[in-house]
Amino acid sequence: MGQHRVTSNLGVAIRAAQLRGEHVDHVLLSGLPGLGKTTLAEIIAREMGVGFHATSGPVIDRPGDLAGLLTNLSPGDVLFIDEIHRLPAPVEEYLYSAMEDFKLVILLDQGPRARSVPIDLSPFTLVGATTREGLLSAPFRSRFGIHERLEPYTPEDLVSIGFRSAGLLNIAITKEAAALIASGARGTPRLVNRYLRRIRDVAQVESKKSIDEDTARTALDRLGLDAVGMLPLDRRLLETLARAGTPVGLKMLAIALGEEGRTVEDVYEPFLIREGFIARTARGRIITPRGLEAVGRDPGEATGNAQGDLFNGA
Repeated sequence: MGQHRVTSNLGVAIRAAQLRGEHVDHVLLSGLPGLGKTTLAEIIAREMGVGFHATSGPVIDRPGDLAGLLTNLSPGDVLFIDEIHRLPAPVEEYLYSAMEDFKLVILLDQGPRARSVPIDLSPFTLVGATTREGLLSAPFRSRFGIHERLEPYTPEDLVSIGFRSAGLLNIAITKEAAALIASGARGTPRLVNRYLRRIRDVAQVESKKSIDEDTARTALDRLGLDAVGMLPLDRRLLETLARAGTPVGLKMLAIALGEEGRTVEDVYEPFLIREGFIARTARGRIITPRGLEAVGRDPGEATGNAQGDLFNGA
């Protein structure tokens, strides 16, 4: 469900590969966490009728680890690497010839006795998933023939996903409850499923056979989710920026929140920026009038220095 442009393009690539009797070209999937990159990789393998092998960038420390994965692939298999931007540079360079020529060049010995041994590989499809495409080197990124970016899902798609997931969990759900869950899911199916499981817990404890709007709202309140879809840390972030009154750097913001900078940047900021609660400038993060209103402040406080930084420093 959802991602219609991406699934349509991948469908064409899969069908064309089947008609030619070839493997699908290498695929790079980017986008926020929880949008379905792993699921799409599994679907590619299933549609092609080939094996699926999954790993992640941080797990592959040395070229030897990569060699073991590649040499065990059967013709046409899909190798999925999550967080591919975290591959070490030496491992990434080994992938160049593997992706282009399906050869793996192993260097034996060192110094004057060093020699390279090429190993032929079965044609395969590499599917890389990343939340930070900009961290991939240009030579590596250019070796992917198919680039697709997944966007946040529409509320309508999330409602459909909520109904389907409720069916898999063997519990009924009303349209109003599904819409309430979708409104707080930040365009992410993973959050719909996470919230739905916790709401089901509440419904079962209260001996309810279905999830209605009141049950969903009660459970979401227990999770700290407010009416605009913000979690407690989101509100703390906005309140920190509101108290500062000036642009705040990522490092200082992370210290104030007690979170890692990468977590703030990758998990919390995208939603707050997309919804217009904060903005990023050359000097740091600022809160917008909508953000001030969300934490009960006068929206007029966002004028002055903050907007000046936004338009003059960006």
